[in-house]
Amino acid sequence: MIDNDKENLFTRRAFILGGAQALLLSTIVGRMYYLEILSNQHYKTLSDKNRIHSRLIAPLRGQIVDRNGQILATNQNVYRAVIVRDQVDDWQQTLSVIKPLLNLTQEDIVVISKDIKNKSKFIPVTLKENITWTEVTKLELHLPDLPGVIIEEGRNRFYPHPIETSHFIGYVATPSETDLDGDPLLELPGFKIGKSGLEKTLEEDLRGVPGIKQVEVNAVRKVVRELSTAEGNSGHKMELAIDLRLQQFAYNRLVEHQSGSAIVLDVRSGEVLAYVSVPGFDNNLFVHGIPQKEWKELLDHPYKALINKPTMGQYSPGSTFKMIVALAALEAGVITQQTAVECTGHVNVGSHKFHCWRKGGHGSVTMEMAMAGSCDTYFFHVASLLGIDAIAAMAKRFGLGEVTGIEIAGEKKGLIPSRSWKQVVLGQKWSLGETYNASIGQGYVLVTPMQLAVMTARLATGKKVTPTFLKRSSQNFTSLDINPKFLQLMTQGMNQVVNTPGSTAYGCRIMEERMEMAGKTGTTQVRRITEKERASGQTSSANWVWHHRDHAFFVAFAPVHNPRFAAIVFVEHGVSGAKVAGPIARDILLLAQQLYPS
Repeated sequence: MIDNDKENLFTRRAFILGGAQALLLSTIVGRMYYLEILSNQHYKTLSDKNRIHSRLIAPLRGQIVDRNGQILATNQNVYRAVIVRDQVDDWQQTLSVIKPLLNLTQEDIVVISKDIKNKSKFIPVTLKENITWTEVTKLELHLPDLPGVIIEEGRNRFYPHPIETSHFIGYVATPSETDLDGDPLLELPGFKIGKSGLEKTLEEDLRGVPGIKQVEVNAVRKVVRELSTAEGNSGHKMELAIDLRLQQFAYNRLVEHQSGSAIVLDVRSGEVLAYVSVPGFDNNLFVHGIPQKEWKELLDHPYKALINKPTMGQYSPGSTFKMIVALAALEAGVITQQTAVECTGHVNVGSHKFHCWRKGGHGSVTMEMAMAGSCDTYFFHVASLLGIDAIAAMAKRFGLGEVTGIEIAGEKKGLIPSRSWKQVVLGQKWSLGETYNASIGQGYVLVTPMQLAVMTARLATGKKVTPTFLKRSSQNFTSLDINPKFLQLMTQGMNQVVNTPGSTAYGCRIMEERMEMAGKTGTTQVRRITEKERASGQTSSANWVWHHRDHAFFVAFAPVHNPRFAAIVFVEHGVSGAKVAGPIARDILLLAQQLYPS
């Protein structure tokens, strides 16, 4: 009986154990079936994801060239070291090893650490840009022990003519946090975007389309081989209207005077052939991140090297504004070509004297005489008949007080005042004295050099010329709808300013036949000469400290008989438009005509 019980117990235990083993075996088989058959594709995909990595390839940035194919912005080969976080077990330990190899500072480590924490794990983080060959070889020796660290050959922006082209070309730099919009391309090591000038404005054309590279990594996440590469598309080559020869010549002529700007336009197309802002700066400094010392030097530069003066500088235009006043008066019918005004050297408004620049006056002058001699009194009288609102309306037609639309970010619009403007902005009524100041381009009137270049081109053609940096053919600009006879009187007056003996700019005329220019001087007070100083015989600011001296302007077009080029030269605190700005404009316009004979 006992033996039977033992046998039954053994049988039951054997059955239970066998059942358990069968269940376990079936579970294992089922799991294997699930993993090998049903989930094969899922786990194969996961395996491939761990083994295969996709990386974006930064596109080559498009070149910028001048109208003759001369390179103004291009790319050059550089080496950089990067780290990919998802291929590193302990990135902090890796940084400690790399620090002495690449001569990294503690500040560098802080910045790199911040990037590693903030960026996606698969996005490479730059350890150092533009590493030397010595640093490359040192790092190469340690790479087997540094998974996730890669030496890349890249391309960085390079400007062959940095100083003279810096303000209109601009520069590229690493995207800031405010630039990041979710596009992983912007987070790639070494990737740069336009930050100023045409580099910024033409970013969409210059950037290009990225490619994709697939690489295989081993168990320690080191790249084993490259599986495939889908090339992207380079950015477009952008051809500018700028002529580098004219640009360099104009810069070298102007740089002698510390600070200023010069522009040359083709009046038929609106193309900008030269665009100078003095002083310039080395825009290559910004590509790798400008050092603090150089940045501070630029910020503290006495002549404001970072200010793009042609489009961001706002100045009172002085007597270059007088053509606008005369045109407005002719169109309104308050004067004719023969209207004469007696200039005694000053005009009284209440207790205030408004002086003509010529002590003792010009005597009786007509409009043409007033233009040739730049008689202030004549324009005081004309403006008093006309009123500020009519002057403002004419100024707007010639592009003053409005952005020109040139392809440069940050263009200023200046200010053309009116009665309503003063009432709304300052809460005050307009006065006659303010009309007098505006009539000679001072007081509240502010314009940019680019606006004066456009004004001059429109005076020369009678058409609504608009400027562009991009190369284009002649444009069919719309008419300004101004009586051609009145425009002819203005251009004749500008011709007399330069080419009539005794006129204000006769000394800077172009002597070559059929290349003569027409122009207008402008001298703008920065600090008013007091009555006491005037009584002592002081009528010039030439001996004052630099920042108190008058500004010097000269606007011109050439050739007189068939206008092709318009130019503006502005010399900050240059004292005399005729003696300082005029000769520079003459030389620039002469070269332009020699380079492009009609």
